[in-house]
Amino acid sequence: MKILEVTNLCKTYGKGDTMVKALDNVSFSVEKGEFVAIIGPSGSGKSTLIRCMNGLEEVTKGEVYIDGQLMTHKTRAALNRQYSSMVFQQFNLYPHLTVMDNLTLGPVKLKKVRKDEAEALAMENLKRVGLEKKALVYPATLSGGQQQRIAIARALTMKNPVIYFDEPTSALDPEMVQEVLDIMIELGHDNITMVVVTHEMGFAREVADRVVFC
Repeated sequence: MKILEVTNLCKTYGKGDTMVKALDNVSFSVEKGEFVAIIGPSGSGKSTLIRCMNGLEEVTKGEVYIDGQLMTHKTRAALNRQYSSMVFQQFNLYPHLTVMDNLTLGPVKLKKVRKDEAEALAMENLKRVGLEKKALVYPATLSGGQQQRIAIARALTMKNPVIYFDEPTSALDPEMVQEVLDIMIELGHDNITMVVVTHEMGFAREVADRVVFC
């Protein structure tokens, strides 16, 4: 069953002679529980595509459907709050909040989950990424690889059916890349729908159910 569908998606920036066409009539779908890797050369529009899919960028033309519902300017925030989470290149953790507070902020504020329930789920996901002992520290005390694993745990704590990853290892030192990829490989066995922009070709070949070349 399709959870995501992109139809004739176009994205342009600027106008007239300065117009840049980032995406041109892109169409594909993602089944529930599928792991789809989006690959391609730098500047090909991979990150733009995933940002259009999760509503961070407004499409110029075409449609994005989430669980059969059309994403529009008015509905994109609500749909993505209900259906999707995002793991960014630069982690995007709140530096003034502890790890635990970073993980529980979304469930408590956006989904009205009780604080104790959110903390229990957060701890479960911290254990999943091997960082339960870091619950009360601040992001600045963690390595890049640890921060990205925290970001993955945060996405899991939202309990949304889709997780987007925008080049999750590109900001990491080489020795930290594998620890993040290992977590994602484990998630790939858990029937979580994942759409991943990546340059890690071996990882895409090993884990992805399907590859989209952008």
